[in-house]
Amino acid sequence: MHSKLQAAGTTMAGGGGGGLGTLWVLAGVVLLAGTGTHALYFHIGETEKRCFIEEIPDETMVIGNYRTQLWDKQSESFLPSTPGLGMHVEVKDPDGKVVLSRQYGSEGRFTFTSHTPGEHQICLHSNSTRMALFAGGKLYREERFRMTSESTNQRVLWWSIAQTIILILTGVWQMRHLKSFFEAKKLV
Repeated sequence: MHSKLQAAGTTMAGGGGGGLGTLWVLAGVVLLAGTGTHALYFHIGETEKRCFIEEIPDETMVIGNYRTQLWDKQSESFLPSTPGLGMHVEVKDPDGKVVLSRQYGSEGRFTFTSHTPGEHQICLHSNSTRMALFAGGKLYREERFRMTSESTNQRVLWWSIAQTIILILTGVWQMRHLKSFFEAKKLV
């Protein structure tokens, strides 16, 4: 038996002024179990998880299609999804056992077969915005720290070279000064 359920959603990306403010999710799962096709449309925050419960008979194949897009507040239109933007899909059977838990790209299809009849929990959430920003921020901090370390290392190296030159010049000056002193006293 095959099953199909449709869902569409929108994810609100972090607050702020203008620019990219919304991540749009269009997900479709088809339920053909004699009940026809169901469709859902919903908005979810960028770190929110949206779940729905569906009564699915035993040994039913469920096929889901989804698409994520960014909403541009300034132009009030959808933009093509960026790399790294995607969905995490998790499905639990009536006993709470995880049937499917997987990371997907920005547009795709997921399938699973129910082995237990009853209410299955299907959860979708974005894998992206905050995590991508976090990863990007972490990389930025690592790069900045590396540059600071290299800069500090360069300064320490040059300071050591300058100290060595000053020490050698001071020694040469002292030796000349002492030599001229002893020559003036007629000791040498």
